[in-house]
Amino acid sequence: MEDSLRLTEAVCARLCHDLSGLLGSLVGTLELVTETSADKEAAAVASAAAAALALRLRLLRAAWGGRSEPLDLPRLTTLAQGLAARRVALDVSGLPPTTVFSPEVGCLVLNLLLLAAESLPRGGVLRLDGGAGDLVARLNGPSAAWPAGLVAMLADSEEAWLGVTEPRTVQAPLTALLARHHGLRLAVLLTAGQASAAPPLRLTAG
Repeated sequence: MEDSLRLTEAVCARLCHDLSGLLGSLVGTLELVTETSADKEAAAVASAAAAALALRLRLLRAAWGGRSEPLDLPRLTTLAQGLAARRVALDVSGLPPTTVFSPEVGCLVLNLLLLAAESLPRGGVLRLDGGAGDLVARLNGPSAAWPAGLVAMLADSEEAWLGVTEPRTVQAPLTALLARHHGLRLAVLLTAGQASAAPPLRLTAG
């Protein structure tokens, strides 16, 4: 119960953190618009911030809202627009167009999107290959690197719980714990002789 409470608190705090920057820009800009309605540039910034905020909220609600449903590629690519402000894009060209993820796999894929946003601090692409039951996720971008300790968190739930220490880094342990909760296997694909800060992740169902 204590661990669950810590995770809930961390996720809520992380949610507030993610939205506060965009919301602050929106509020500040709208104050300028109120003072001088002729400032079209400020109004455009406010409009962009509001749109980005709405897209981000839609993604977070789908990933963390608890009401999972099957996820097809059109909806996945639409939800991925919530990462545009982070300069992170999704490439699904390696998936069959008819791919539909089960509710459990879909939930984890959405959390992988959020994890990719943390792992691509200077922007980049998350590419998905394979299919609904056997998926490979690859990062491509400058400074691409999965969070420290991710390999251990994916291998051991105790390590994942130990990673729930602060809101800013909660996405890695949350993703690992969600995989275990849904009975999915999420593992790092390590290639002998090839060290990488962002090796592919493989997600398998069943």
